Amino acid sequence: MRSERYIPYLLVLPSVIFLLFLFAWPLVEALLLSVRGSEGWTLEHFQRMAADLYFKDAVKYTVLLAVVVVPLQVILALGMAMLLGGISKGRDLFLYVWTIPLGISDLAAGLVWLSIFTERGYLNSFLQALGLIQEPRLWLSYETPAMLFLAVVAAEVWRATAIVFVILVAGLQLIPKEYGEAAEVFGATPWRRFWRVTLPLLMPSLQVALILRTILALEVFAVVVALGGRNLPVLAGEAYFWYNAYQNPGVAAAYAVLILGISGLATLLYLRLLRPRQEVAA
Repeated sequence: MRSERYIPYLLVLPSVIFLLFLFAWPLVEALLLSVRGSEGWTLEHFQRMAADLYFKDAVKYTVLLAVVVVPLQVILALGMAMLLGGISKGRDLFLYVWTIPLGISDLAAGLVWLSIFTERGYLNSFLQALGLIQEPRLWLSYETPAMLFLAVVAAEVWRATAIVFVILVAGLQLIPKEYGEAAEVFGATPWRRFWRVTLPLLMPSLQVALILRTILALEVFAVVVALGGRNLPVLAGEAYFWYNAYQNPGVAAAYAVLILGISGLATLLYLRLLRPRQEVAA
């Protein structure tokens, strides 16, 4: 009997080791790398990061991408999940088709959308065929930052909405049908049942989806590099360029710590604002 007490600890031990070696250790190394200099502890790396030519634009575009992309993905995924719940036949087929982007890597998704927006891409060919433009246009140039930003938004929404969709579908499955049926008996309209019954009960799943997607949006890199290179600077991209092109791991670690800080603040904000009602009441 005494040995059985240790079985739960043994079962979670592999996960703890995994987290320590692949998350905690690199995290501590990055933190130390960002504050260590040739003469000891220093904030020189953060000062160089703040003085970097691309720093302000990288912060602006990274935050802007998260603010635009994440709400779009949640609204689309929620609509798709609600539509899927109303389908009786062929439900699995729709589920599989809508989750296909989950199997595509970030870089591959960026290359797919590059084939659309490049000078000889599908968009220019389509517009020329309609007679709307006479010659191919540059959509992904540094002279067209708005179009470049919209292309990245489109690629990110297409690529990563599926993960939010899967989380929300799983959350909807956990809501007992009796709640909706009871509200219907008392005359609640479909919109009122969604707003007053489904959405509050779906809040824990929404919280998970928002935290996950916001953190991933703040780390966006491959899609941006594939579509615009450094014409649309983002924080993760600058960390990559400082590490590889400039051979300066200290400043690259400072960028990584900044991403970690913004992600942590966003997570705390979601945990605070989207707490389940019974937890708020307690």
